[in-house]
Amino acid sequence: MALARITLSDFRNHRATRLDGAAQFNLLVGENGAGKTNVLEALSLLAPGRGLRRAALVDIPAKDGAGWFAVNAELADGVQIGTGARADKPGRRVVQVNGADAPAVRLGEWLSIGWLTPAMDRLFAEGAGARRRFLDRLVLALEPGHARNAAKLEGALRERNRLLGEVQEPDPQWLAALEGQLAEAGAAVAQARARLVERLVEALATLPEAPFARPLLRYQPGGPLEAEALAAELAATRRRDRAAQRTLTGPHRDELLVTMSGKDQPAAECSTGEQKAMLIAITLAHAGLLSPDRPGLLLLDEVAAHLDPLRRAALFDRLRQGGAQVWLTGTELPPFEAIATEAAVWRVSDGVAERV
Repeated sequence: MALARITLSDFRNHRATRLDGAAQFNLLVGENGAGKTNVLEALSLLAPGRGLRRAALVDIPAKDGAGWFAVNAELADGVQIGTGARADKPGRRVVQVNGADAPAVRLGEWLSIGWLTPAMDRLFAEGAGARRRFLDRLVLALEPGHARNAAKLEGALRERNRLLGEVQEPDPQWLAALEGQLAEAGAAVAQARARLVERLVEALATLPEAPFARPLLRYQPGGPLEAEALAAELAATRRRDRAAQRTLTGPHRDELLVTMSGKDQPAAECSTGEQKAMLIAITLAHAGLLSPDRPGLLLLDEVAAHLDPLRRAALFDRLRQGGAQVWLTGTELPPFEAIATEAAVWRVSDGVAERV
């Protein structure tokens, strides 16, 4: 199992919650607003990034608390990892591994974490930025170094855009050096995304088309995939980008194109149920790619309630075959009867979780 114990302190409505004895299936049951999704959000923060809600750190501490929060977990092998924010520096993230401070990007070295939430149901209808974040999260679960490359890309891109927006012409040598950094990090990010999509395509091809829809994926790069070619493209388009006051070429313009197999219809034009089925199919295919060298977590928020009994049984069966530790939420127990005897179950009420 990935996690053996989880502790939440002043995390949203969880003032002091401790979950012991996690199993492969872990079920959080309770009314809407009880704090089930808050537990999943806390777990999602054990990965680099802003978690499944993309919340600012200052918005997370308990309303009547001291202005700080902490999420701590003990892995099955005894390793201790934790993250949180201090009251004196509420916007600064703190990460520790076995009691020693560590950068947030190192969290990806210890756990592979993925999630599926109701907020993602519009993934195919939203802008390309949402799909890039989705891709990056899937890449990170397989390649921990992706977080560093993505951070370098974001920093270099932000600096180039700043220079392009200045009144005076930026120094060409300075701009060239910056573009070299952007191209190196950008190529690493783009190539990792391309590798992921290729692996997902292969994995999806092996899965049965029923009862979940089979999506067809295609990666559309926003620029050259090789660093040298990307640097040359950036240098050649400086005048255009200066007029636009932003960089118009690079992996920040990537797109994930998804169509539904058998209908040849873009995912954005499919029904809500078909889009949900394709998201589940991608999530399951990705879970099958997780490396046994790093424990995996899969966080599924209110997934079972929207599936008919046939699809629920198929979902549980595929999750059972995978190696990831699964955390699910629901308002009642009946939809989870198929895993009731093998799941660790907690009833959540007003930020308190009690083992059932």
